[in-house]
Amino acid sequence: MTKPTVAILGASAERSKYGNKSVRAHLQNGYDVFPVNPKGGQIEGLKVYTSLHDIPVEQLDRISVYVPPQVGMKMVGSIASKPAKQVFFNPGSESEELLEAARQRGIDPIQACSIVDVGVTPAMMD
Repeated sequence: MTKPTVAILGASAERSKYGNKSVRAHLQNGYDVFPVNPKGGQIEGLKVYTSLHDIPVEQLDRISVYVPPQVGMKMVGSIASKPAKQVFFNPGSESEELLEAARQRGIDPIQACSIVDVGVTPAMMD
């Protein structure tokens, strides 16, 4: 059985940030995690991809967005071009404009915390 896959947009090496808590929560729950941050490097021992296009899988189970809406607007095209079964816009990452732009590109946006969705509360990751 293959693991579910998730790309974390706005992944962070800072453990206090949600972009890091999400990496750890998904790892704990059996996901194959692909952190995405233009800085590259490593987060929680994982290779960081500088863009969604660099992730070496055809289709992701989930893309989880942790970037501010204005950054998300610049990324919505690449989000739409990387097939994913679910696209989570976590609290603080969404705006009406961004959600509409996502819908126009065929994305059905999920406005929820992807950490909570895997059965963890963010506070448990402190």
